Amino acid sequence: MVRIIVFAEVFEVRRLEPFVMSSLFTPAPLAVSLAAVLAAPVIADEASVGLLEEMTIIGSRDNVRDLAGTGALIDSQQLSIEVATDINQLLRTVPGLYIREEDGFGLRPNIGIRGATSERSAKVTLMEDGILMAPAPYAAPAAYYFPTTARMHSIEVLKGASLLRHGPQTTGGVVNMVSTPIPEQAGGRLRLSYGQDNQGDLLANYGMRMGNFSALVETTQRHSDGFKSIDRSGNDTGYRIEDYLVKLGWEGERQSLLVKAQHSIEESDETYLGLTDVDFAADEERRYGLSILDEMDTRHTGLSVNYQLALSEQATLTASVYRNEFSRDWFKLDNGGQWLEAANAGDATAQGILDGTVDVADVRVKHNNRSYVSEGVQANVDWVLNNHSLALGARVHRDDVDRFQPVEVYDQIDGELVYRDVVAPTGSNNRLEGADAEAFWLTDQWRVTDALRVDLALRYETIDSRQRRFADPERSTVSAQRSNSNSEWLPGISARYQWNDNLQLIAGVHRGFSPLGSGATESEDPETSINWEAGFRWDSDVFVEAVGFYSDFSDKAENCSNADPCSNGATSGSFTTGEAVISGLEVQAGTIFDWGSTTIPLTLMYTHTIAEADGDNPVSGVRDGDTLASIPENTLSLRTGIETTMGWDSYAVVKFSDNMCVDIGCNRSDSRFSETDSYLVVDLVSRYAIRDGLIGFAKIENVFDERAVVSRQPDGPRPNKPFTASVGAEWQF
Repeated sequence: MVRIIVFAEVFEVRRLEPFVMSSLFTPAPLAVSLAAVLAAPVIADEASVGLLEEMTIIGSRDNVRDLAGTGALIDSQQLSIEVATDINQLLRTVPGLYIREEDGFGLRPNIGIRGATSERSAKVTLMEDGILMAPAPYAAPAAYYFPTTARMHSIEVLKGASLLRHGPQTTGGVVNMVSTPIPEQAGGRLRLSYGQDNQGDLLANYGMRMGNFSALVETTQRHSDGFKSIDRSGNDTGYRIEDYLVKLGWEGERQSLLVKAQHSIEESDETYLGLTDVDFAADEERRYGLSILDEMDTRHTGLSVNYQLALSEQATLTASVYRNEFSRDWFKLDNGGQWLEAANAGDATAQGILDGTVDVADVRVKHNNRSYVSEGVQANVDWVLNNHSLALGARVHRDDVDRFQPVEVYDQIDGELVYRDVVAPTGSNNRLEGADAEAFWLTDQWRVTDALRVDLALRYETIDSRQRRFADPERSTVSAQRSNSNSEWLPGISARYQWNDNLQLIAGVHRGFSPLGSGATESEDPETSINWEAGFRWDSDVFVEAVGFYSDFSDKAENCSNADPCSNGATSGSFTTGEAVISGLEVQAGTIFDWGSTTIPLTLMYTHTIAEADGDNPVSGVRDGDTLASIPENTLSLRTGIETTMGWDSYAVVKFSDNMCVDIGCNRSDSRFSETDSYLVVDLVSRYAIRDGLIGFAKIENVFDERAVVSRQPDGPRPNKPFTASVGAEWQF
């Protein structure tokens, strides 16, 4: 028997499954003309009639042998078994992904995929239920908002040429979070857990159907006091999250309508200020008193309406309109990095300022206050024509970002922060930015023979971005303006050949690009690349997949932000480092061992990556062979367990990540500050079936309390989560 490692059909709309343990938007004229062809990833053998459906980009396990490319599905069973709340830990079990941790909780993940580096997940297309979810996917794609992982039903990752159906980031991959579906029958789920550091989690939902109508309500409540301690303070360093979801469905004989509304609140006591390396070695859970005021407050509201119509037995029309609003104020220390850098260099006065034993004036704490609106309409028609499954669609999208970021000034006196005054925002702290984008795609899934399938994809994307900076708080005078217009044709092809009953060969190539965002000037070109993949799948008693990938960049660029300063030190705009090549190998294998009445599942993932600059660049100063930032050379995960007939099952998840460069070219540096640490973490989960539908569990994260520098940006080392134990129960009814 083979442990299923999940791959599935691209561009599928999945029917809702029963629970298993597993400005007001005004469409542009072009959007109106497209309203007859609206978007969800659909390719099926025949049109679905009268079925309410949940949008996915990969789909179910049934299509695993028919994928002409690479992808992965973290299903509801894995989410439930691992009692998952941290997206970073889940995605570290997927090949080809690079995760840079930051706060230990996965609140603001940094996800990279193959050639797409991980700075604030800005170069990965992020979606929830097929809808773009980054605060401003085109103008400011840095993911300061990420959906609550604890409420997800599954997580999909799509790589290779097939990702051209989506966008705007089309270099490395797509991550789609699939929310809880409305159940086929009335029922619900309640999960409670409590652990160290006052860490508590609640997930509760209930769904029902009455005739043609259906509904689901769900809430997730999370809190933690945090695992760090602030000097001279008893303040918490954790978070509080409230997340609410409502779905309303209607289905007729040939059509269906699904309305989804979501609202979430987060308050987290997070900072960008790390520690000196000496202080980190002494106590990695320490926080300097200078960061006592740091706090992130966010609000997110999302609304989407999805309509589906079966035009015929062979054709399906799907239409979606969506709007996401996100606001955040990360009130945090703005100039702490200068003292930390000086202290690392041996400056005793700077160390005293960090310790609170030396008074200092002009401690700046900025309101990183921003509001975002992301809205659009997308359309798709899918139809089956002989041996071709075709999809034609489009998206019209608009982003708007408003930054108004005053700075409060304090003096540190006797180890306490004393308020002095406020600096009104001007320039980069007072700006409006946005982007308008239109995208079109045509895909063809062509079954050439019973053994050979070829997928063809063509995407066209046009983006107009803009930015205005103001010289005064009243915004009466514009101090600077930027704009950029770009259009790209993105072709791709992938193929799957069934060599025999057990062996598949897969290969693909596509052109990818990454928009520069609203900080780009008219003369700047976006990051573009040619991306190849090839490999095989072997499916028998043991499942093995090995895929090599190669991405050739003409204009590799870094997106600059406070969270991830570019290699040149910039915290806004972009830094083009020049030509680069990223290549590697992804391997995964899985099986099940039967040992009497005991079953031992085993799944292994390994990724090897070489990421280097290709040629000297006199403009950026990058040299040939410089190692790119935020890409580990080796990552590995091992998932195993012991499943018994007594209802008592236990599982272990082992995850390893190599060290990463902080800035490009760390291979030419002998500084200990130029890299993060490599580290290995083991998590354990034990579950016991108390009775039908009721399970108790215990979980230990980081069993061996392995601590490491997982991030050095922007202001010094920060650690991963320590040993943390929790217990809980899950009831499905």
